[in-house]
Amino acid sequence: MHSDFTKEVPPKFEIFDDRIEITSTGSLPDGLSQDEFFEGYSIPRNKEIMRVFKDLELVEQLGSGIPRILDTYDKNCFNFTENFLRMTFMKGGQEGGQEGGQKFKLTDRQTEVLNIIIINPKISRRELSVKLKINESAIQKHLNALKKKKKIIRDGETTGKWIIL
Repeated sequence: MHSDFTKEVPPKFEIFDDRIEITSTGSLPDGLSQDEFFEGYSIPRNKEIMRVFKDLELVEQLGSGIPRILDTYDKNCFNFTENFLRMTFMKGGQEGGQEGGQKFKLTDRQTEVLNIIIINPKISRRELSVKLKINESAIQKHLNALKKKKKIIRDGETTGKWIIL
């Protein structure tokens, strides 16, 4: 939604053992400062894509993504250059903080499950099981923990999708 597609370069998603990196073409939209970006001000770059995502209920509220990311990650996970924006999300984030403590800290496996869901919100329990090479009942326990920790909710049943909170 945020990439500058006039350059015809798609966003790049890289998954490493300790992090996920997302690189989008184009830096901040003209007229938007880094402070405004971090405060959640939004200058839509791809209005039609944004409308489609909103119609499909894949976004909750326009301009809410960055403040929600900053609930878990520091501003340092964003790297701005003249032509790109790279976001680096370390495994486990920066959970716990001053308020959350251990109650909301994710295990390594929960973080793996969450990272996979972020990339593919329509992934099934069976597909997660195959991808992580663990049985479906273990996957269900991780999904239940992520729900309890208010990281995900399920929209729909068998053909539904995960919504990241």
